[in-house]
Amino acid sequence: MSVTVLDNAISLGSLSFAISRPHSFGLVIDGVVETNSKDSSDYLHDLLLTPLHREAFFALIERERLVICKNVHSNAATYRKVRGKSSAVKLSQAEYYHHDGCSSPSKPRIVEIRCPHQAVARNIATAISPFPAVIRAMIMALPESSHNDSEIQSYREAFSGPESSYPCPTTWDAVQGKLTRLVRRELDAEACRSYFRRVDQLADAYVLPWEMGESRLMLNDHADLRQTMQHRRAYQKPRDSIEQNGSLVKRWPAEET
Repeated sequence: MSVTVLDNAISLGSLSFAISRPHSFGLVIDGVVETNSKDSSDYLHDLLLTPLHREAFFALIERERLVICKNVHSNAATYRKVRGKSSAVKLSQAEYYHHDGCSSPSKPRIVEIRCPHQAVARNIATAISPFPAVIRAMIMALPESSHNDSEIQSYREAFSGPESSYPCPTTWDAVQGKLTRLVRRELDAEACRSYFRRVDQLADAYVLPWEMGESRLMLNDHADLRQTMQHRRAYQKPRDSIEQNGSLVKRWPAEET
C-alpha cells in the first residue's frame, strides 16, 4: 500500500486526511476527511499505525522527513516523559541539536514527540531542522571570537557552497560535537541560548508553537544522513526558571511491536 499526496489531502487506501504545509518543509495532517472505518479521535493509533497502514505511513515520514498530526487524543502506554534538567545558568543536553539514541549502537528510525492535552500550555518550542542545515547554521552563527581559528575557518569553507559539495556526512557528527563544545566553553548559558536561536533562524527550523494533542514524527535515522532531522528544546526568549510549562512525551514508534 502507498500514500497518494495531493495539494490539500493524502490518501491511504480507503482513508483520506486533510493536510497543510505551513513551513518550508514537513507536512501537517489536520484530521480525517473520509474513512470507511469508524471515526476515531485517536486517528494516529486507530488508523495510521495499524498493521495495515503503518509501513506506508512510515514511508510517508521518510519522504517528508517531518509529519505532524494535529488534535490527536491519545494516552497510549508506550509514551514516556521527555526529561532533561535545565536552569537559568545551565543548559540541558536536550537544548543542543541532536538525534535521538545517539549513544546507542543503532538510532531509532523515527522519533515522535507529543504534546498531550493538559491544563498548562507548552510555551517552550521544539526546533526541528535537517541535519545538513543545522551543521551549516551552527558554523555561520559562531561568535566572532572564533573566526581566526584555523579549524573553524576550514569548516566555513567546507560548508559554504551547495549541499552537494559538503564533506562526507560521516564526518558531520564529529564536526557538530566540536562546534557544540566550542560554544559551551565560550558562552554563558543565556548567550548560548541566544546563539542557538540564531541557529534556528539560519537553519529555517520548524519552531511553530505546540498545540494540545499534537504529535511531531521526524525521520531520525536514514542510510543517507542528508535526509535525517535533528531537534532540540528551544527557548525562544531568555530562560525564566519559575515559568510553568506543559510537558511533552515521546516514543520510537517504528521499534514498537
